[in-house]
Amino acid sequence: MSTPVTPVTQSRRSWLREHSELGVSVLLFVIGVLVLTDALTMNVDITQRGPVGPRTVPVVVGIGLLVAAVLLAVDVLRGGRGESESGEDIDLSEPSDWRTVLMLAGVFLAFAVLIGPVGFPVAGALLFWGAALALGSRHHHRDPLIAAVLALVTYFVFDNLLGVPLPGGPLMGVLS
Repeated sequence: MSTPVTPVTQSRRSWLREHSELGVSVLLFVIGVLVLTDALTMNVDITQRGPVGPRTVPVVVGIGLLVAAVLLAVDVLRGGRGESESGEDIDLSEPSDWRTVLMLAGVFLAFAVLIGPVGFPVAGALLFWGAALALGSRHHHRDPLIAAVLALVTYFVFDNLLGVPLPGGPLMGVLS
């Protein structure tokens, strides 16, 4: 049995359609609250305290998300609307390319699974090469070499220069 459509339910649906951007505002607000809650409940060692500690960036991002959510909600309630996609550089009549999306999702999932056992240099090279392949590169001989160099440079920059330890995997003894 279906619910009859009355003028009240029709106007409520119409109002929700006209103010659908409020959903984005609610999402931003919830993410902001989660980020702030996580940042403010973070255990900070006494040696890590200072004017700029590990809580600073998450607190700033969380506050920024809350401010953006409130400003967006106020704008939408005052009649502001986002512009529709004009499709400047895409053809909106074409269907989505789900093959590319699924290939990229598979590459990211493989990276997440492989980073522990094989290390960042190998998993990163597979990530970069797989992303290039999924996005349509046809340089099958050049891409793996560029991906390997990019992964090694990224590993060395993060591990040695920035002090952010990345798993080296079986290559740990060779690369360090």
